[in-house]
This record gives sequence, structure tokens and C-alpha cells, in this order.
Amino acid sequence: MSNPHDIVLGKSKDLSADHEQVSGYDFNQGIDYDKLLDSYATTGFQATNFGAAITEINKMIAKKHEPMSEDAISKNELNPIARDRGNCTIFLGFTSNMVSAGTRAHIRFLVQHNMVDCLVVSAGGIEEDFIKCLAPTFLGDFELKGKELRKEGINRIGNLLVPNDNYCKFENWINPIFDQMLIEQKEGNINWTPSKMIHRLGKEINDPSSVYYWCYKNNIPVFSPALTDGSIGDMLYFHSYTNPGLKLDIIEDIRLMNNQAVYAANTGMIIIGGGLIKHHICNANLMRNGANYSVFVNTAQPFDGSDSGATPDEAVSWGKIRMDCKPVKIYCEATLVLPLLIAKTFARHHYSTKQESK
Repeated sequence: MSNPHDIVLGKSKDLSADHEQVSGYDFNQGIDYDKLLDSYATTGFQATNFGAAITEINKMIAKKHEPMSEDAISKNELNPIARDRGNCTIFLGFTSNMVSAGTRAHIRFLVQHNMVDCLVVSAGGIEEDFIKCLAPTFLGDFELKGKELRKEGINRIGNLLVPNDNYCKFENWINPIFDQMLIEQKEGNINWTPSKMIHRLGKEINDPSSVYYWCYKNNIPVFSPALTDGSIGDMLYFHSYTNPGLKLDIIEDIRLMNNQAVYAANTGMIIIGGGLIKHHICNANLMRNGANYSVFVNTAQPFDGSDSGATPDEAVSWGKIRMDCKPVKIYCEATLVLPLLIAKTFARHHYSTKQESK
């Protein structure tokens, strides 16, 4: 008969050679937010995943600024969108709530300073950016009653409030642009696509607070294959009756989107949220046998077989992430971590580079 003592206290394998010890930030050192965020890596649970995501994004940035081989330069030059992507093309995907919330400002910082190379966004993430240039979104509460809000002409996005008047202003702004695009389609034989429309709207808004103004200025392509699934779709629906004929070609866009990956020397994926934006970026990277670097941030679970909940390792099985990659997923509501991720990666690199150049 086995000794109960030996059963309970069986001999352990020595972990010290291959594993870091768990430790947290000691507030007796004072308040140092930089060191506090560094300590997440050894805290455990999702804090450790956050630390790993910082490492993975910094690898993308470092690779982007490495000297390029002749082969990599030749490959980049095949991309029909003329911009300097460096040695790593960074894809950023996010769902519409990231633009509805204050995280819009953080995304704008990235495109304003040319830190990412290709955006994939759901329809709401396009229109909300332009609407915020025309009228504000307000803070509310998750528990406000839909029936009462409906009577008052107020729309709720979680704990954010958007008056119907904002969408009226959006309609008044966008309809003349649609009219002009239709003229150019007929007279100039322009084949409009969702990405071309977003580029045009970024030009027309002419507002530095806009994400897509800076995408237009820096020639960063923005893909939204379900662009009609939101207020822009409503406006296009109404416009199809008042001034019919405007068309959007999604096939030209899928060719252009996939070629952002095919003609890249290396690729990194940062995907905030799930669904269409996640799959669209991952599937483009399948065309090159997977991304070299990958970070997912969302709250979805894998048990239901959804793409949103699919783990990075599932993407490896499809060839969407390379087998030698060390991908990271943070299970977290993104408004909590996106500003901190940017602070420890892109923003730190931006300001350290500026300091070095002085």
C-alpha cells in the first residue's frame, strides 16, 4: 500500500531552469507606471499574456526597421499601394466599438505616425469616425432603458450614447459625396471599391481628429468588406433610390487586400476584437503561409467553434500563422488594454526615436 505522505508530497521536477518565478510589482518602491506594466509579465494569468503581447508587438516594430534584403525590396515593390512598409507589414484590425469609444484617439495616433500599414475595420468603425467629426458621442450607462431612449431619439452602444441627430448630420455630409462619386463612375469610368470609398471619405472629411483622414494622408489602405453593414449601408440604400447607380466592387478589394500579405517581406497581425475583421486579416496571411507575428485581443471563448473565439494555435493549423511564430491572445475587454499596449510599444518607440534624433 502506498504511503499517503508520499502520495500527497510526491517529488517535484525542478522548474527553475526553464520557468520564471511569479512576482508582482512592489508598491513600496513608489509609483512607477512603467515598471508596474513591466511587472505584468511575471504576474500570471492575463497579465502575463499582456506582457507577452508587448514582446510580440515590439518584435514587429524591430523587424519593420531592420534593413531589407534585395528580395524583400523587390517583393514590396510589387505591391500596387505605394508606401514604405519597411521589413514588416503590420496589419491592424478592430471592431466598430473601438471607434465608438475613446480608443479612437489611440488608433488615430498609430495611423497619424505611419506605424501600421493596413487596416481592416467593420462598417461601424468607418462611419463612427466620420460622425465624431460632425457631432460628439456621450457617456451613458449600460442599464439605461432602450424603450425610453428610443422615445428620445438616442441610440445606446454599451454605456455610450449617440443621438439620432448625429446620423442626420452624417447623411447631409455624405450624400453629396455619393453624388459626386456616381458622376465620376459614369464620366471617368472609376471602379469604386470599399477601400477607394474610405480613402475618398478620408480626403473629404479633412479633419486631423479623424482616423481615416490620416489613412488618406499616409496612403494606408483600409478594407471593410462588409461596408454596407451599418449607417453607410443605410445611406447607400437611400441613395440607391434618390440617385441610383453607384456600385462598389468587393472583388477588386479582396485582390488588393490579399496582396498586402503576398507582397510583404514579413507580416505582423494585431487584431482587436473578432468576427469579420479577424478572419479577413488571418485569411490574407494564409496566402503567404502565415503571419510571422500575431497578437489577438478579445473576450471570445473557443468552445463554440466561432472564429472570434478561435485560438492562435487554431490559426496555425490553417496556415494563417506560421509554425515558428509565438502568437499571443489576451482574453480581455480591449478598452482596458489597448492604450497600455500602445504605450509600451508604438508610443515608446515613437518618442524614443524622436529623442535620439535631437
